[in-house]
Amino acid sequence: MSRVQIHADHIDLDEPVLVEGLPGAGLVGKIAADYLVETLEMECYGAFHCEGLPRVAVYEGDSSAVRPPVRLYADEATDLVVLQSDVPVSPTQASEFAGCVTGWVESNGAFPLYLSGLPEDKTGTPELYGIATGDAESTLDDAGIVPPRGGGMVSGPTGALLHRATEVGLDAVGLIVQTEAQFPDPEAARTILVHGVGPIAGVEIDTDRLVERAEEIQEAREELSEQLQEVDSDKSTQAERIRGFQ
Repeated sequence: MSRVQIHADHIDLDEPVLVEGLPGAGLVGKIAADYLVETLEMECYGAFHCEGLPRVAVYEGDSSAVRPPVRLYADEATDLVVLQSDVPVSPTQASEFAGCVTGWVESNGAFPLYLSGLPEDKTGTPELYGIATGDAESTLDDAGIVPPRGGGMVSGPTGALLHRATEVGLDAVGLIVQTEAQFPDPEAARTILVHGVGPIAGVEIDTDRLVERAEEIQEAREELSEQLQEVDSDKSTQAERIRGFQ
């Protein structure tokens, strides 16, 4: 049965911004989410127990504590919440997972930012695009985030989350950044944090350490990236362009 388990009732949130960090193309969402949790020293707020999530036990180095694979971290000072995931979501159960997350978003008046990488060649700084559901287009306009240059779609669990937001009329933003197709991409994660999450959430994010630790992050995420390449591509969140007949 799907449920959200809250561990930190003492944290008081007021219509928080939720940043989703599921594994996907370039691992941009995961890298961005992990960096926010670490940099802002966010507290573990709760955990998602949703259909579609593998029943696994996760542990960290130098700790014997077991934790659920998909967790919520919160920072009361900035009203920021991060969904941090250590596992991919089953493609056959992405709809159930999206319903579980969206239920929490609606009941807590949260504004979700769904992150996705767009695998394609890039020159210089990766380009950032925004899509929106409900009345959230004005949020993108205020942040100076442009729409994608052509048609496309977001697949995987993040696509299911955006689809669910459309179904229920929820205001939500999808941030899409150009990324490496098969390798962890800290540069793309930095772009999405500085030019997307920061302006929308009203949070100043120092990403100097993210740039300095790019090589370390790539090594740490390499194993997960390889795992994602071995499973059905529908399991991995990514954006892709839709090519017309020309």
